[in-house]
Formats: sequence, structure tokens, C-alpha cells
Amino acid sequence: MDSIDSKLTKDETIIYRTICHWALFFGPILVIIIGGLALKSQGFPAIVLTAFGLIWSIFAYVSFRRSEIGLTQKRILINAGFPLLKSYNISLNKIVAIDYYQPTLGSMLDFGKIIIVYNRQSRSVVKFVSSPAEFVTKVREQIITLNAS
Repeated sequence: MDSIDSKLTKDETIIYRTICHWALFFGPILVIIIGGLALKSQGFPAIVLTAFGLIWSIFAYVSFRRSEIGLTQKRILINAGFPLLKSYNISLNKIVAIDYYQPTLGSMLDFGKIIIVYNRQSRSVVKFVSSPAEFVTKVREQIITLNAS
């Protein structure tokens, strides 16, 4: 997978960078715990559930390690997800709206999803982003700076 650094032009630098949050592992860990607790009473179905949790945790780990979200002076670069990679290259002057959503647990642990609307109708959503409020604030500041120039 290409790093977002390899996609930069010579006059661009990363202003702000974030990754996916470790809360990505909550689902797989919960499934593994439930499967492990049910192992004595349920037998084979519990083994299947635990195996599913282990496979899910491997996918979550790869997704966590490969995720990159960056802001430059001109655009947002996103590489996130596994096995289906979400790769976005969104110009700041095409962004119509950008916002974030944090559930209660996300507010406590500082993760959430970012929603970017661009080209008047295209919409990109990236989940489990670490520090989404700070990222959105930085993007809005950069859009204001870009429009003032």
C-alpha cells in the first residue's frame, strides 16, 4: 500500500496527520471473549465464534496499521480499511461540508467518524478516526486559509 507521503507533490507538506483509533479492536475482542466463555457449554459453535473473532481481529490489526489520514495545504489524503481499502484524494476547494460524529464512548476515548461532502454530491465516511474533532477543525482552518489567498 502506498503511504500518503508518496502521494505528495513537491510543494506540499502534511499539516495534520491522524490514524484509526485502537477502539477498532473492541468488536473482535468482545466476540473472542463471548466465544471463550461459551466454549464449555456450546462446544463447536463457540469454537467457530472464537475463530471468527480471531480472524476479525487480524483484519482489524492490518486495518489499524495501514490507516493514514493526512491534511496538506491543498487536499485531504485518506488510506483506511482492510480488506477493502478506502483511498481518497479530496481537494480542499471541492469540499462542500465536513463534519464528525462521536458516540458517547467515542467522546470518552476520542474517536469517531468523519463525514466529507465534496463535488456537491459525493460523500466519504471514515470510521474509527482518532481525534476527529481536531482533524475537522484543522481542515476548516485550512479551507479558510486557502479561500483567503
